Order: sequence, then C-alpha cells, then structure tokens
Amino acid sequence: MMTIYLLPPFLTPQLFWGPLEFHHPVFLTNGNGSKHCAVSVLNSLKDVWANTPPNWVGGDPCGDNWDGISCSGIRVTSITLSSTGLSGQLSGDIASLSELQILDLSYNKGLRGNLPQSIGNLKKLTNLILVGCSFSGPIPDSVGSLTRLTYLSLNSNGFTGTIPPSIGNLINLYWLDLADNQLEGSVPVSDGDTPGLDLLVNTKHFHFGKNQLTGSIPTKLFNSSMTLLHVLFDSNKLTGNIPPTLGQVNSLEVLRLDRNSLTGTVPGSFNNLGSLTELSLSNNDLNGPFPNITGMTVLSSMDMSNNSFDSSSFPSWISSMGSLTTLMLENTQLQGPVPAGLFSLPNLQTVNLARNDLNGSLDIGPSHSSQLQLIDMQSNFISDYRQRPGANDVDIILLRNPVCDETPNGPRQSYCIPPDRNSKYTTPSNSCVPGRCSSNKTASPNCACAFAYTGLLVFRAPSFSDLGNATIFTALQRSLMDSFRSTQLPVDAVQLSNPRKDSSEYLDIDLKVFPYGQDFFNRSGVSRIAFSLSNQTFKPPSMFGPFFFLGDEYTHFDGGGSGSKKSASTGIIIGAAVGGIVLVLMVILAAVYAFRQKKRAQKATEQSHPFAHWDATENTGGFPQLKGARCFSFDELKKYTNNFSDANAIGSGGYGKVYRGVLPTGHLLAIKRAQRESMQGGHEFKTEIELLSRVHHKNVVSLVGFCFEQGEQMLIYEYVPNGTLGDALSGKSGISMEWTRRLKVALGAARGLAYLHELADPPIIHRDIKSANILLDERLTAKVADFGLSKLMGDSEKGHVTTQVKGTMGYLDPEYYMTQQLTEKSDVYSFGVVLLELATAKRPIERGKYIVREVKMAMDKTKSLYNLQTVIDPAICNESLKGLDKFVDLAMSCVHETGADRPSMGDVVKEIELILQQAGLNPNADSVSTSATYEEAEKGSPRHPYSKESFEYSGGFPPSKLEPQ
Repeated sequence: MMTIYLLPPFLTPQLFWGPLEFHHPVFLTNGNGSKHCAVSVLNSLKDVWANTPPNWVGGDPCGDNWDGISCSGIRVTSITLSSTGLSGQLSGDIASLSELQILDLSYNKGLRGNLPQSIGNLKKLTNLILVGCSFSGPIPDSVGSLTRLTYLSLNSNGFTGTIPPSIGNLINLYWLDLADNQLEGSVPVSDGDTPGLDLLVNTKHFHFGKNQLTGSIPTKLFNSSMTLLHVLFDSNKLTGNIPPTLGQVNSLEVLRLDRNSLTGTVPGSFNNLGSLTELSLSNNDLNGPFPNITGMTVLSSMDMSNNSFDSSSFPSWISSMGSLTTLMLENTQLQGPVPAGLFSLPNLQTVNLARNDLNGSLDIGPSHSSQLQLIDMQSNFISDYRQRPGANDVDIILLRNPVCDETPNGPRQSYCIPPDRNSKYTTPSNSCVPGRCSSNKTASPNCACAFAYTGLLVFRAPSFSDLGNATIFTALQRSLMDSFRSTQLPVDAVQLSNPRKDSSEYLDIDLKVFPYGQDFFNRSGVSRIAFSLSNQTFKPPSMFGPFFFLGDEYTHFDGGGSGSKKSASTGIIIGAAVGGIVLVLMVILAAVYAFRQKKRAQKATEQSHPFAHWDATENTGGFPQLKGARCFSFDELKKYTNNFSDANAIGSGGYGKVYRGVLPTGHLLAIKRAQRESMQGGHEFKTEIELLSRVHHKNVVSLVGFCFEQGEQMLIYEYVPNGTLGDALSGKSGISMEWTRRLKVALGAARGLAYLHELADPPIIHRDIKSANILLDERLTAKVADFGLSKLMGDSEKGHVTTQVKGTMGYLDPEYYMTQQLTEKSDVYSFGVVLLELATAKRPIERGKYIVREVKMAMDKTKSLYNLQTVIDPAICNESLKGLDKFVDLAMSCVHETGADRPSMGDVVKEIELILQQAGLNPNADSVSTSATYEEAEKGSPRHPYSKESFEYSGGFPPSKLEPQ
C-alpha cells in the first residue's frame, strides 16, 4: 500500500517563496478548565454508558491516550466512538468540555434518550454526528447556538417534534441531515427576529427525507443566493404546490420531493436548473400538462411516476435528453405510440412506462443504447413487439398488453413473463480456498481470514438503475479503497454485496471492511473508518448520488467475539503465573532503570544537537542521506548574502526572509532563513532536508543545500530568474505569454505536480498550488515551488482530520476545507483554478467574483470558444486558440466539487499532452531546462524574480465566504 507523506512544518507557511497560510485549527486550546474537569466529565459519561473502552482508566485521558479521545494539550477536542457498542444516555455534563470540536457517536444503537439542552454550550463544535443511534425526543433549540457547526448529522434516530428554527443561525453549516426520524410540523423559515432554514445560504445539503413533515414547502425557503446541491424531502406528508423559487437555486444537482401529497403543476422555473442530474417527483398528486424540462441538459435520472398529469402523447423532447440513464413515467396518463428514437439515447439503461395508455407497436429501433437493460411497459395497449437483432440482452416486460393475450396453443413469449432482476453482485475474490476460515471469521477478497467491520451503504438518489452492472460496483469499491488509502486507514480490502432497492427507491449495499496486517480492528481503527463515512470524507462516484452509512456494532476488538469468556480456573492459573514472575520483573526493572536513564540523557543530547556527529567524510547512520544537496556553513552564506543585507532580500513572510546569494563563481542561489518562531526540532529538520533532497524533477524547484549551525536553520534552493506565473500573466514581469506558451507552462506545472504525487519517494501533497508558486526559468519552463507546505504525518496521526487547513483563498479545495481531510485531489482542484488563470489572466477572486463560478456561468458549449470571449485574456483573443475547449473542459473537471470525480494529475498530464498534439505542437519540445543546480548554475537576471505578492498573507476566511463554485 502506497503511503503519502505530508512534510514537516519547518517551512509552514512556505517551503518556497509562498505566502503566509491561514489556519483553520481542528484542535484548539484555551486557558479555561483543566484535565481534572475533562476526567470528571468523561467519568460521568462512564457512569451512564455501558461498554466504554477498557483503557478509560487513570487520571489523564489525554496523556494516557484514551481510545476515541483526541486532545490539544490537556484539552479534549474530539470524541469519536462509532460502532463501539455504547449504550445509555448522553450526559449533560459533556457541555463542560468547552474545547470540544468533534463529537461522533454514530452507529451505537444502544444510545438513547433525549439530547441534553446543554449541548448548545459546546461553542467550538464543528461536527455533531449522531447517525444511526436511538436518540429520541425533540432536537434541542440550543443546537442553534453552535454557530461553528459545519456538519450536523442526526439522521436515522427517533427524534420527534419540529425542526428547530434556530438551526437557521448555523451560517457555517455545510451538511444538514435530519432524515429518517419522526419529525413533524412545517418547515421553518425566518420571520422577523425568528430564524429559519432560508438563512442557510451556504449550506450544500438539505436532507429531510423519511420524516412526518406536514404543510406546504414555503416559497421563502429557497432563493437565488443559495448554493444547495441536494434537496431531499422525500417520504413526508407535505402538501400544496411546489414553490417556483426552487428554480432559482441553479446550483442544485439532486432533487427528491417524491412520496408526498404535493399538488399543482411543476413550476416552469425548473427549466433554470441546468445542473440537475437527478429529479424525482413521483407518488404525489401533481396535475396539469406534463412538464417540459428541456433546460435540464445534464439530467440523468427522471421519475415522475404516479401523478395526475393531463392525458398527453409521449413527450418528443425526451428523445433529446442525451444524458438520461433512467426514465420512470409509470402511471402518468401517457397515450399513443412510443417513439423508437427514445431507446437510442446513448446512456439509457432503464425505461418504466407501465400503467399508461400507450398503444401501437413497440419498436426499440436498430441502434438502441448499448447500456439498455430494461423496458417495463406492462399494463398498456401495445399490440405488437418488433424484436430487433441484438436486443436479446434487454429485458422487455409487456404483461397485461394485447400482445401478450394468451393463445390456446402458442408458447408464451419471454416478454410476457416477468424477469428475475435480483442482483447477485458480490466483490469477487482471488480464488480463495473455500472453508479455510474459522466459522466466526470471513475471507476477504484477498483471501485473508479476519473479523470484518460491517454495515450498510445507503444511496438516496442513484442516477443508474442497472443493479447487475459489475462495472458500476467495481468503481464504487475502487473509490472506497482509494479514499481509505489516501487517509491512511488500516484497511486491506472491502467487499460489496447484495445491492437492492428499498421501498423508497434507495439503493442499499452491504459493506464489509477488512483490517490490514492483522485479523481484527482496534477501537481507533473502527472509529476512524466510521468517521470517514459518517463525516462524508469518502465521496462515492457521482452516479451514486448522496449517501449515508449505517455501521454495525464491532465486537472483535480483542480478536474474538463479544460473548467469549475465560473460565474461572484459567483466570486463577494466569493470576498465579503473573504473581510468580513479579519478583523477577522487579529485579530486571531495577537494572533497566539505570540503563534507560543513561540512554535518556544520550537521546536528549542528540535531539538538541542531531547534527553534532555529522561528518561529510563519514558514511554513518547519523549522516543525512542527501541526494544532490550539500551542507553550507553559516559563514559561507553570510559571505554570499553580504551579511544578509537588505539589498539581498528578495522576499519575506512569517517564517523569515528569502535572500539572493551570489557564489564566488557568480552563480545565484535563493536562501530561506527561518526566524526563531518558525524553527523546528533538529530531528524534524534533518528528516525534512533528507526528504526534500530526494525531490528531483525538471519541473520542480530543487533543494541545493542547507545550513544548521549557530542557532540557524536555512534551506538553499536553485535560483529561478523569471519570477512567478502570476506575474507573467499580469504583465508585471514583461514576459510575453502567448497561448501556445501557456499550454506548455500548464504541461510543465502538471508534470511537476504529477511527479510529487506519483513518483516522489515518499509522495507529497502540495496543499498550496497557485500561480505564485509556479516559477519560470530562463527558458520559461514551469517549476513547481513551495511543495513543503504540508505536515509530516506520523503513524499515530494517519487518517485523522488535519489539524490545520492550509492554502490560499480562491485556490482552496472546498471539500478539503469542509471535511479537513486532505488528499492529492485537493491539489488537483487548485491546479484547475490555475488552468482557468492561464486562459483568463484573472485572479481567482477578483472584485468579489470567483473565477470558477464566472467561467461556469458563462460557458455555452454550443457556441464558439464556449462563449467565453468576455472572460478570456484580451492579450490572446486575437490568436488561434487551438484546444481552448478541451483545455476549459479539463479545468472544469479539475474543479469538480467532489474529489472522487476529479482526474489524477497523471491523467491531467496526458490530457494536456493531447491538447498540445492536436494544436500541432510537440509536448516534449523545450523540455530541457538549464536552471541552476549547485554544481552547474546558470547566472540569472539580476532583477528580483519573486514578486511581493508571493509573500502576502493568504487570508483567513469563514466558510460563509467560501464560494469557489
């Protein structure tokens, strides 16, 4: 399994000429309270909970590393105990943990009772996740006081009462999931001083399905300022008309209003929902003419079944919906023939037109979709079926049609018999020997016997309907493993099985997760896996739509079942044996104590002076294993920089300054000198320079050497003379950036970033890709700089939420910002913004406008240059912009909101190479760079190549202002 390392923080916020990053801490400290308070609170939880972790003993939950508890200093900041079998009630004493930011108790069915009103005192809480428990009673109004919340997931419990209007105060909320409870009453909207859900303009997810909500959907609930992606009100008791204001939320991708009692017509404003991919209005009492929704150009799944529309012929416009995969129009008063062109839609999988008044002949045409699996037209008036060659793989259901009227002697046709469409998909195994595991273990797909962590994946609005397509589920399985690996969870394999639809058309899939390196998970492993699913860190392929997970209790933390017991006699024997060796251990410990004291003193000396025994002439274990870099003395660098004079300073930031150094040969260096506050421990510094010295690629700025003496920590880099890409695009550097040059710069930067992700050892996630961190050498070859902004993650931290969100406003991946989970796809998002900069020469955020959103809104693929003439850089407008359409397509795929749907950097490189080839250019031309190395540096221009913008503060900004799309 590949391990991705995040570099140590010596260069935070800048491995190379980067600006100061903003911090969004996950774990905070403050002077109030004490560890005694934390112990008291957790002990009160122990008093009311059964099955707390067995290591919850002692007086220091932070210092003793209690399972499920994370701390900053002596302050408890996170409690994650998913699927651990907890039972009891949530004590109001938890409100005393004033620094708590994450509370995840999901998948503990034994947790019951009311949520305490005092939960509103946890003012720093960002994630409140209680999925799949048995909590009941009303949701306390005090939840509205948790104004830092980004995730509120209370679904799949037994909450009653109404939705608290105070939730409208949660302006930073990204994810709101109250589904699958027993909530009743109306949907609250603001009124005077009373808040409501209409104030949640930054929230992306409204999940309220499977409740008992009544009344109409308020017109005021939706407005054009909202950025909602998913609106789910399915399976409630809502009445009245669909509000036309819903059509103003043009960011919407999934809409489910099915299984209510809605009336009236479908609003004409729905044609404005150009981003909608899944629409379900079935099982209501909608009337009027069948709606024309041709404006939904990317719609893949439409379900209007069981409504009271006016009788009409089959809508001809449906045959032009090229993205459609699932069409469900059962019992919608359709009549007349079905056009054969319908079945030629390239992505079509399932068509359900049952219980209508359709007549004539059914002809699926000579060129029906290769993905077509099912046509259900039972209970119509079809008199003839024209079977075409190659249609044998399509299940046709024509029961209760004239064509299936039985004849006395004739055999019954296959289309007159309902097919068995139960999916038998299970993740295939690697030819495991059957029966090799003990009865209480399961064989993984890799044939390892283990106690798997199990649960149910529930997808609320999948855009496909073919449950027999193994390719779809293989993609989901691969996506799960990629997510687990990128967050470094202890997972060896996953197994999916038994995909099936429930009564609400949700897709349920059984999931088994197998441990890596042993046959059972510890509590930390289960909690981290569960958190990645409950906190939506895992993003499934977009075709699966919104999802949630219901984990089972895990009972094998000790490698056995929860019911296994040792006999009393065994306990006596073990006790006697332990007592017998105590005396021996005491003697040994006395000797060990003296030895350890000596080693401790030795270790302290080494940590203070880890380079004290380094000698460039020795090849000892302590010598830093540097590749292509050397150690500089402080006196040397002092001489090269004219005693670090201001005249030699070419940049500064919170870490210190960057100086231009001139070697006696005239060669130039860039020297980063850390100030005291930015320095790290010696061992961390040693680890870092060893890591950086192994990074060698023509499109990545190279480390030349380091200095660690006289209390100084300095890194020395090659000098890149032509400044930043941002300065070149803005015209500050005076460099001409014609379109072909921009394509080549994009390719060079992509190759550098792909190297960091896929070929560096260990792989590196950049975390601050932007035009100011892409430098241009004397041949205008792009070089990625500042690739050390990330933090080295030790074994104990693997898979945890990152402690700081780092990056630059406008380039920052919104998924990373919201989940605090970093993957290489976060870099891909930032690179997509850089690609848009190359095409437009606009800053990511300019006069309050976000480049991603502006391009997305202006795009029209049916017009020349995608209708982007108003946003393309005027400096290149008169050029032949070959490949611009594919270039913009690539950029928009990189900035997809969901990381799982973004390409890898390796794929980005291939696509840019293809664009260059189609433009008649050689992607490998001008690929040789002569930028300086220590041994052979080319003398660069004497002017300062690094603009002051490279050192400006990136800026902290709240989620309410994060609108890259």
